[in-house]
Amino acid sequence: MRSFWGLMRAYWFSERWREAWALTAAIALLTALTSKVGVWIAQASGDLASAIALFHWPDNEAPLSSILSAAGFLVSLVIAKEIALTGFRHLLSTTLHRKWRAWLTGRFNDALLDANHTHLHVQNAARAADGTELPPPDNIDQRIHESIKDMAGGAIGLAMGVIAVTTSAFFVGQALIESSTAIDGLEFLGHYGAAVLAFAAVAAYVPLNTWFALWLGRALERLAVASQRAEGSFRGELTTFLRRSFHVAASRGEAVQKRMNASLYAGIDRVWARLNWFDSGFRSFQLIYDFVAFRVVSYGPGLLPYINNNISLKGYVTGAELVNTLIRECSWFIHVMPAIASLKANSRRVIELADAIERVIDPDDFYRTTGRSDFQFARQHAVFGLTVRNLDLMHVGEETVPFVTAPLLRFRRGEWTFIRGASGAGKSSLIKAINGLWPHGGGSVIFPEGVSTFYAAQDVRLPPLSLKQLVCLPADEADHADTAVAAALHRAGLGEFIEYLPDSARDGRLWEETLSGGQKQKLVLARILLHKPGLLFLDEATSALDPEAKVAFHQAIRDNCPGVIVVSVMHEAEPPKSSTGAEFYDSVLTIADGLAVKAPLRAEPLQPLPDLATMLARPGRQAPAKPALARQTQNNN
Repeated sequence: MRSFWGLMRAYWFSERWREAWALTAAIALLTALTSKVGVWIAQASGDLASAIALFHWPDNEAPLSSILSAAGFLVSLVIAKEIALTGFRHLLSTTLHRKWRAWLTGRFNDALLDANHTHLHVQNAARAADGTELPPPDNIDQRIHESIKDMAGGAIGLAMGVIAVTTSAFFVGQALIESSTAIDGLEFLGHYGAAVLAFAAVAAYVPLNTWFALWLGRALERLAVASQRAEGSFRGELTTFLRRSFHVAASRGEAVQKRMNASLYAGIDRVWARLNWFDSGFRSFQLIYDFVAFRVVSYGPGLLPYINNNISLKGYVTGAELVNTLIRECSWFIHVMPAIASLKANSRRVIELADAIERVIDPDDFYRTTGRSDFQFARQHAVFGLTVRNLDLMHVGEETVPFVTAPLLRFRRGEWTFIRGASGAGKSSLIKAINGLWPHGGGSVIFPEGVSTFYAAQDVRLPPLSLKQLVCLPADEADHADTAVAAALHRAGLGEFIEYLPDSARDGRLWEETLSGGQKQKLVLARILLHKPGLLFLDEATSALDPEAKVAFHQAIRDNCPGVIVVSVMHEAEPPKSSTGAEFYDSVLTIADGLAVKAPLRAEPLQPLPDLATMLARPGRQAPAKPALARQTQNNN
């Protein structure tokens, strides 16, 4: 789906090909029938015009009846065409639109939300082989929602138009040839003279104006792309602002936000103004084109044989209506030029997103275009815990000096480690890198085999799901019994919400709006207690809790997750202790001057060695034990 035609045909060659082709065939058949009925309508229009013209003819015995019969037949054809054919075709085309859009949106949904975290990587810039910067796709939500929807609808309309032009040209051309007569001065054409004259008029008028429409269409396409980008940026900033609404109010930042919104909308207004100029010009061109086509060109070819009395008034009107139909169908391309420009603009937006997704299939190769990226991840026996070797963390770019280096870090089973360092030292970056969420740098991370991992971040965002599903994430709610989820909520300090387990809202407010920051972090604790991971990363996961709640948070993990490895980042200089004064954490990992070093949290005091005489005087003496400092060093390694 990285080219226009590849994107257009992907659905028809997918696993849903039967559905796609069945709907397409039905739409094509109805379009062909509509074109045939259009010829009958043109002929019925000629009959009605003839009946009106011959109303006062002496030999016309029932003039009013002739008019009513012709009018009734014409109206019946129009009703049959618009209801039985056009209406049903519209239903089928909108069904095809709905199913194609759903399939295409599903493909992008699967591609972005894969185990490779593509949705995260695709939002980063890259470089091409020649060094050209490749910016990330802007407004991904707009591309998936609006661009795919408008592109699918535009493509189906375009295809229906092409079928209509083809079938109409065939049926109308056939009718023109059958009703053609010889023309004085063009006797060498025989009885095809009138038809040739009609085809020549259409061929001379339509292509020239189509070329002009193409020129306007290209300008409209460029402006449509610029408009989509400007609209997406404005909407994206507005959405982001509403999410941080409290912070804007607390900092009294409304004036700054107002200027930012006004600046972004000014971009929309500039593009819109230019688009309006071109759109108005195109509409004026269409009106003039239609008037000349339907009032001059259509009636021109049959005028000469009518003047020479080679055809009747009925034949003249019928021929003019047929030429009118042919011009209208062949001019369809001109009339839909704005829609074609929109189709091309939308398809370009979708293709750019597909290209960006393709670039990040291998994240290491992707990030190597903008810096070093050679992380290695492996598994080892669970008894050895988590091991990190020669880890270097770097920023995007060509820098060669890492901002954090960790030569060797070992985290034993059941060990709790507190990460300490100045603000900006790289504490969160370190645990992100261990989890494969930091792009630049290198090193080796070896996870314990068969051990589940849980990453708890500081910022908790809750999707619009039921409370039970929010606790069960990332698993499905069907995987856990209500009693287990309720117990986890109770142990996490959210027992008051147990009765709302099946609800996605409370008092009409989603859980994202109902729960405070601290309650959201307790909800994450409930997830931890439910899943009981063997390796737990806490990235300032208790920042919104008071000291007592932080102690309860840690105590709940200690009581319910035996043997878990905990690696934690907190704002505090010292980790919390239990209510009895016992330490939760066993070791501390200090990041200072770009170096990560791990040591026991509390160094054991060194005990003086007994003198040699005392040792020799003891019965059953053994070899002297290693000093406490040596034991500590060995444990740290």
